[in-house]
This record gives sequence, C-alpha cells and structure tokens, in this order.
Amino acid sequence: MLAPERHHGIILVADDNESNRELLSALLTEQGYQIICATDGQQALERIGADSIDVAVLDVVMPRKTGFDACLAIKSNPKTRLIPVLLLTSLNSDDDRIRGIMCGADDFLSKPVNKHELLARVHSLLRLKQFTDELDNAEAVLFSLALSIEAKDPYTEGHCERLSKYSVAVADKLGLPEDLLVAIRRGGLLHDIGKLAVPESILLKPGPLTPEERKIMEQHTIAGERICAPLHSFRNVLPIIRSHHEKQDGSGYPDGLKGEQVALTARILQITDIYDALTTDRPYRKALCAAKAFEIMREEAKRGWWDSSVLDSFEGVVRDSELVQPSRVR
Repeated sequence: MLAPERHHGIILVADDNESNRELLSALLTEQGYQIICATDGQQALERIGADSIDVAVLDVVMPRKTGFDACLAIKSNPKTRLIPVLLLTSLNSDDDRIRGIMCGADDFLSKPVNKHELLARVHSLLRLKQFTDELDNAEAVLFSLALSIEAKDPYTEGHCERLSKYSVAVADKLGLPEDLLVAIRRGGLLHDIGKLAVPESILLKPGPLTPEERKIMEQHTIAGERICAPLHSFRNVLPIIRSHHEKQDGSGYPDGLKGEQVALTARILQITDIYDALTTDRPYRKALCAAKAFEIMREEAKRGWWDSSVLDSFEGVVRDSELVQPSRVR
C-alpha cells in the first residue's frame, strides 16, 4: 500500500479556540506541513513577522484583532501581502464574505471544517504561493543583473536607484495610479538591463562611439524588453524599457515614436535620466549644477525632444524635495 503524499510548507493556524487549533493542526501535520499556532489576530501578525509563513489560516472571530483585521494588515504590508490567507468562518452572510474580499482574503472555508476541503484549499493556496515566490525570484535576478551593469562603470553608481526615486515622485505628483507607480519604480531599476547584450568594449568605451557601435548600443532597449517580456507582471514596465530613448519629435530610438505615442511612464523616466546624466560626473566633464541642467533641458524641450509638462513636474519635485544633488537621494 502506497504511503500518503507528504507536503511541504509552513502553515499559520490562528484560532482562539484551543480545540479548533488542535484539530486543524492535527489534520495539516498529518499531511507533512509544519504548523505554527496563534491564539488571536495580534499574535498571528507577530508570528508572521517573525517566521517564514507560506499560508495563513485565520479564524474570523478572535480577540484583540479579528481575522478580518489580521488579513487586512497582512495584505497591506509589502513584505507579507503575497502570503495567501484562508479565512475560517461560521458567518455565512454575503456581507461577511464581501468584507473578507475587501480585506484581501484569498479563500474562505465555512465551519465546521470539512477535512478534505481544508486540505484541498491549503494545497491550492500553497501552489499560488510557490508561483508568486518564483516570480519574486525572477525579479530579484533581474534587479541583480541590472545592478551588475551599473557596477561596471563608477560614473553610474546609484544611477538606477536615483532614477527610480525621482520617477516615482514625479509619477505620484502627476496622479498616476498605484500599478503605474510600481511599474515606474521597476523601470527605473531595469531600464538599462538590455546593456547585458552590449559588448563591454562598446559599453565602457571612453571616447565617442562609431556609427556601427552606436547602432549596437541602441539595440539595448529592444534587448531589455525581450529579457523582461516573459514576466506577465512586467507588462507596464516594458514600454518604459523600450521607449525611454524616444523623443517627442520622433528623432529617438528604437521606433521613432512621437508625442503621446511615447508612454507617459517612459517620458517621465527619460526626463529623470537626462537630469541625472547632466548632474553627475562623467569622464569628459564634471557634474553640472541643477540650474544649468534645467537650462539645457528647457532648450531641448523647445527643440521638441522632451515633454515640457513632465519637465515642469520634475522641476517642481526637485525644488520641493531639495533633491538638487544626486548624492542626496542615494
């Protein structure tokens, strides 16, 4: 007779009723899961902060913090929001389920708990967690690769982080929604990842590039888009990576886009990119002061290169935040 399949994963079980905790723990332990128990919602949050939890199984009616409260706190914290939450409740009204959904719950289970349904729900949520972990790992690899490109050139130290901070501040000032703020933060860090495909002899060349070398360099936006394209969560990042060297008059690359054909997120990033390039040291010149940088960028905007309204917003962010020198935002 075959032995039952053993599962892996750390499950948090939170219920103020000791008998319920023991029952749930026994059912899950029997399947091979590691169980961590909590007696109320507040203790559940403390355990999640201290341990690596894969799935949280929360009773709704608990002292100190209810399951609703704990779920909302888990889903509101960037460090824990990807942990799947299964709410256990004897409250079966539509209002209670709607409240659970609004708190971010991933699934519901009615009391008394059916063993087979519990195990099926937990197993399904664990697969969801494993999938999101894989996405997190893929993103971490991409960010590491992007920083490795930056590290090759001492003149670009901190460049990606500065662009990310500047761009998010401008996007926020312009009222962009949360999903685009996330995209532009990622775009700031990953906009030049396509330079992985550019030979170092070109990437680190101290003098001017030949026309052939420049053509190779300009392919980095297409290569960057290709590298990040497999991640569905990066769909809003791809236009930033591909189009951050476009210009409003169509003279940029790689597609010669004009005006609003260039995504607003890309227009934001290119403004911060130009500013950062002008206000940091380069092999051929010292960093320019903010006033001189903005003077140059204003002239280029009149020439039809940059979006003047984005430039206005960016200058306001720099002025309001006193981010005049790049070292202040590292």
